[in-house]
Amino acid sequence: MSRSLGNCIADSLQLSLNYADRLLEGIPAARFARFAAVGADGHRTVVESNHPAFVFGHLALYCPRIVAQLGGSATPVPTRFDAVFSKEGKCVDDTAGTVYPPMDEVVEAFRRGCTEAIAALRAAPDDLLQRPNPAAGRMAELFPTLGSIHGFYAGGHMMMHLGQVSAWRRMEGLGAA
Repeated sequence: MSRSLGNCIADSLQLSLNYADRLLEGIPAARFARFAAVGADGHRTVVESNHPAFVFGHLALYCPRIVAQLGGSATPVPTRFDAVFSKEGKCVDDTAGTVYPPMDEVVEAFRRGCTEAIAALRAAPDDLLQRPNPAAGRMAELFPTLGSIHGFYAGGHMMMHLGQVSAWRRMEGLGAA
């Protein structure tokens, strides 16, 4: 069976989206942007590690980039996402609920972006995915084509960050997804 490069990458992104949906189950909105806390009540230790709000908001920035680089028109993420979720952003414990957008807004942007990127990848001809990666520097060296960079965004980058949510869930006592 022959499969296009775009379909192969989209398969990986679909798997990541399915896993993300399982990871989101049971996360209370009030804990979505909080560092994990482990231990018994009264003796809980806060763990400074990426929380779900930061992970899903950060990942929401990448799928529209995939769509745009494949010539499509993606639904833009809210402009405030860049300020708090960029690769230069620092994940903070949002104790007052004022740093990050609400859980439903973050999750919607993430899911919508993934769905649009899956469609764009499935429609992309192989010759488009063989075009040079427009990034400069180390990212272009590591991933010289659109196919290789989008394979990374849809696979390794996505699963690396979803693994952070998996660890966060366990620290929060929510168990495996």
